Amino acid sequence: MADARNQTRVPEFVLLGFSDHPQVQLILFVAFASAYAAALMGNISIITVIRSQPGLHTPMYFFLVNLSLLDIGCVTSTVPQMLKNLLAQKKAISFQGCLAQMYFFTAFLATELLLLTAMAFDRYMAICHPLHYSLVMSQKTCCCLAVGIWTSGFLVSLPHTLSLLRLSFCGPNIINHFFCELPPLLQLSCTDTGYNQTLALVTDAFLGVGCFLFTLLSYIYIISSIMKIHSAQGKRKAFSTCSSHVMVVTLFFSTVIYTYVRPPSAYLDRDKAVAALYSVVTPLVNPLIYSLRNKEVKEALKKLMGGNRG
Repeated sequence: MADARNQTRVPEFVLLGFSDHPQVQLILFVAFASAYAAALMGNISIITVIRSQPGLHTPMYFFLVNLSLLDIGCVTSTVPQMLKNLLAQKKAISFQGCLAQMYFFTAFLATELLLLTAMAFDRYMAICHPLHYSLVMSQKTCCCLAVGIWTSGFLVSLPHTLSLLRLSFCGPNIINHFFCELPPLLQLSCTDTGYNQTLALVTDAFLGVGCFLFTLLSYIYIISSIMKIHSAQGKRKAFSTCSSHVMVVTLFFSTVIYTYVRPPSAYLDRDKAVAALYSVVTPLVNPLIYSLRNKEVKEALKKLMGGNRG
């Protein structure tokens, strides 16, 4: 059986991307190359600013550094291959390369879900239990949380990738996507994918919906605590520390849950646009959201760039 499967396994996949029209492909190349460069620049800037400013060495900004690292990993696991395919005549990726891309992208995605949930817990402790905040969210706790989150994210992705090795891909080998992602990949298998679909649905529902519900519960308590603050200035300050995170969570969770918490067979052509939101747009806008809406980050950026000279 194993030999039969090896004989019918396709050596490579062809990624359709968004369009096969040369002029459209050129426009897409410029757009995605610009987005990739901006995402790298923005996230590296956030990391540099936070690392260089002692005043930002707090749990909230520690998690923000981790978020920027994840965004760099997420966009790097998808965009370079897409840019290569936009310029190439043969838009192919090897079977092993496809599995590797899917593994790392899924791992970064799962890790980011867990990290955003941890960031919600951090805001919950800061606003609802400020007297215990420094004790609970100590440097040791934050480091242990980060290690646990990264490890869990990369372990969660492993069964999905390994389970693909038991499948046969005997043609067609055309993936209706711009990178290797689990739902469209399962549609190409010529063997039963029931186990893979169940594994994906259960894991993603548990992870995606679980993280969403925990984050939602945290913000119910946060809003309740903020409403008890008497001064308008105090309420504004409390809301301002959460608004950036709420925007990021809303964009990321809604698109990821839409794609993954449903049967892979339900994947449609228009879902490529949704995938672009969490694979490219989110890593691009996260630094903008946190820098433009965060007074401390803006001041640190000005200081780093010499904007406070004179």
